[in-house]
Amino acid sequence: MAFPLRRSTRRLLALLAMLPAAVLVLGLLYTLGMDYLEGDPRGVWDSLEWASETLTTTGYGKDAHWSHPLMVVFVMLAQLSGLFLVFLIFPIYVLPYFEERFESRLPRRLPDMAGRVLFHRYGPAVESLVEELRRTKTPFVILEQDTASARNLAEQDYPVVVGNLDQERDLLAGVEQARALFTNADDHQDATFIMAAREQGFTGPIYALAENPLHRPPMLKVGATAVYTPSHVLAAALAAHASARLGPHVEGLRLLHEDLALAEYRVHPESPLAGQHIGDVHLRERLGVNLVGQWWGGAFRPTRGPQTPIAAGAILAAIGTRENLVRLEGLAAPIPRDGPIVVAGFGEVGRKVVEMLQDAGETTVVIDARDQPGVDVVGNLLEQSTLERGGIRRAATVVLALSDDSAGVFATAVVRDYAPRTRLIARVNRAGNVQRLYQAGADFALSVGQLAGQLLAHHLFGESAVSVDQRLQCVRMRPGKLVGSHPWQTGARERSGASVVGLLRDGKALVEFPPTIRIEPDDLLFVCGTATSLADFAREFRAVPSDGLR
Repeated sequence: MAFPLRRSTRRLLALLAMLPAAVLVLGLLYTLGMDYLEGDPRGVWDSLEWASETLTTTGYGKDAHWSHPLMVVFVMLAQLSGLFLVFLIFPIYVLPYFEERFESRLPRRLPDMAGRVLFHRYGPAVESLVEELRRTKTPFVILEQDTASARNLAEQDYPVVVGNLDQERDLLAGVEQARALFTNADDHQDATFIMAAREQGFTGPIYALAENPLHRPPMLKVGATAVYTPSHVLAAALAAHASARLGPHVEGLRLLHEDLALAEYRVHPESPLAGQHIGDVHLRERLGVNLVGQWWGGAFRPTRGPQTPIAAGAILAAIGTRENLVRLEGLAAPIPRDGPIVVAGFGEVGRKVVEMLQDAGETTVVIDARDQPGVDVVGNLLEQSTLERGGIRRAATVVLALSDDSAGVFATAVVRDYAPRTRLIARVNRAGNVQRLYQAGADFALSVGQLAGQLLAHHLFGESAVSVDQRLQCVRMRPGKLVGSHPWQTGARERSGASVVGLLRDGKALVEFPPTIRIEPDDLLFVCGTATSLADFAREFRAVPSDGLR
């Protein structure tokens, strides 16, 4: 069986055939020119020698002067051609050939694919999932069609195969044994990969990440199991974090008594709460409020006992009566709940965020550097005049939907310095830059890689592998094993992370508890925490939700 020659080899062979032909043609023309134009005939070997010296720019010996104008022009063109060839031959013909021969060779065939996951093209949308597979030692392979990209991945110790689906029909040989396939290329390349895999006999799941949502139906038709548009998934997540109408910050709050409310406060670095432990500030005893947790670094951290530290810059979630919550404002700044949602950046993601927010009935203000339909404030987000015209300090939430990670990090720092109280949500392309955004002052930072990785991991590993958004939830529960205990001395925080914030007795809500009060069998407890901590609370104390989580 004849193996196809590499492109660099074909080029070098063409060069080796072209050079003798060029020398022969130039030599023949030189012979004719010297005979008929100069009247000084040259032999064949002299003419070939002149042609060789001219093309290689090595010199002319005795032939260094011509008198006929046509001959002079001919010689000049031959000299320029030789100079051009010198600069052309080595970088285009010779160097690529030797690079391919002496560098480590990239695999051009799939390995044994039994139990492996195959990724078609690496990129930010799949990097989180790829890193998770590396961490869990799940076997996978990356198929790249670009040699430079494949070489870069190989240098980072990724298992990679390089090849062109359009030119190499057997490139996917053995793929039918794979566990699952993910394609993250251009939409037309995704479709080609899907069809090639199905033609090869692969019957398992194929998941595609599309650029254009209109291409979802065609990809499903040619064999994809599911198709997602990462930019739209990211926009939906940003909008849900920005608007309580799309994603309520507290689920089940209506199940609590009407006397209870939840408020969020930012801890300023100079606040007396910053750096303190929960047990040292005695918010329950002094103010009659329950600190159920804090948002920090994009995650909700439930309060777990008196040694829980309060981080400077964190957003505290506190539940109590409205009168008592007002008393907390002297220690921490309340997070604005009223006002428009400002969206900075009106690209593909920003436009979708605005569309979803407006569909939910939210008032939006759009800031962008370009004047285009839908933009309310045209200007540079890094300039204070733009921040003032955009009403950043009056906003309930600011969403930074900038397409460049470096610009997003700096803009986060600028906005946080200008509006220290405002809730700030930022998008990021690469998951590795998320921590930088938190350091710059973002309350939430969402990357397309994280969200796409969660979706894909859900299909690959099941729901238990998906990182669930830790929203605060509130529920009424029967007391179970807590009967006879003081509501604030049950150890619930330490053992589960959920907090008893009040109880309902004879139709009356109690949120402040004297030392003598004890939980009775007919009481209903108001318990708040994350889904995980509420499940731990119910299991630990055999407490049964009376209304369920809605």
